Amino acid sequence: MYPKIKPFHSEHLDVGDGHSLYLEQTGTPGKLPVVVLHGGPGAGSSPLLRQFFNPEEYHIVIFDQRGAGQSQPGASLEHNTTEHLLGDLEKIREHLGLKRWVVFGGSWGSSLGLLYAQRHPERVMALVLRGIFLCRDRDIHWFYQDGAGRLFPDYWEDFLAPIPDDERDDIISAYHRLLTGDNEIARMRAAMAWTQWELRASVLQHASNGDDLHHALNMARIECHYFSNHCFLRSNQILEDAHLLADIPGYIVHGRYDAVCPLEQAWALHKAWPSSQLTTVAAAGHSAIEPGISKALVHHTDLLVDIFK
Repeated sequence: MYPKIKPFHSEHLDVGDGHSLYLEQTGTPGKLPVVVLHGGPGAGSSPLLRQFFNPEEYHIVIFDQRGAGQSQPGASLEHNTTEHLLGDLEKIREHLGLKRWVVFGGSWGSSLGLLYAQRHPERVMALVLRGIFLCRDRDIHWFYQDGAGRLFPDYWEDFLAPIPDDERDDIISAYHRLLTGDNEIARMRAAMAWTQWELRASVLQHASNGDDLHHALNMARIECHYFSNHCFLRSNQILEDAHLLADIPGYIVHGRYDAVCPLEQAWALHKAWPSSQLTTVAAAGHSAIEPGISKALVHHTDLLVDIFK
């Protein structure tokens, strides 16, 4: 990965509906533009995301999606849907005066990137995606109801702890009740348990426990909100619309032992999008900080510099 760098400009962009998005620009203006889509939804951006790109060759655009990170109001569920986020991307592009850009995203960021490219293929120069999440009910059920918990029974027990026994047949709904309820202690406990589960399962080794309460509340509330609403998509939408990506170069990076979003999702996308390139990283889970995944992502962003020179 490239060395740590700081933005040359940051601001809050008013996108309407009472939402103001944190937006930063790093690298070199006039060079290859790339917009970076963080995961979650609700996880927020990280300075680490700047380091996947050569700052002398890229104009790097990073922002916090509605309710996430430094965007305001934090953890807000009002006017916060997939459709709103797709609209925000176009507002950012127009605000910066960019005609086209590379789209880079992981996990939920891969979902949003695919949906944006299907909506606006003429705006997307290429897609670089990691940890593919297709947003199907089966994908959500795997991680939050029945599947991944069998790989991590100790972590799963901690995840279930805030939920009464008689509500565990629908864990997403039970968490939604807690995360949107009036009991602040129960809300915070649920947010920490939700976020801890995801972070623990994301990396093969040295997983974080996620002790940042602000981050946990944003991420847990917004993720649960989206997953309770099927990510505001029709069933299997991303795969059904994969033909719309046919003319866009695509590079997919996925860990073979990804327990959050199993490799089957990346495989299914690659099959539905034959012109894409799939790199399976042997000793990796879900997170972008897995060494093999980071290396593959940087390889692809360097490759695009040569392609678009």
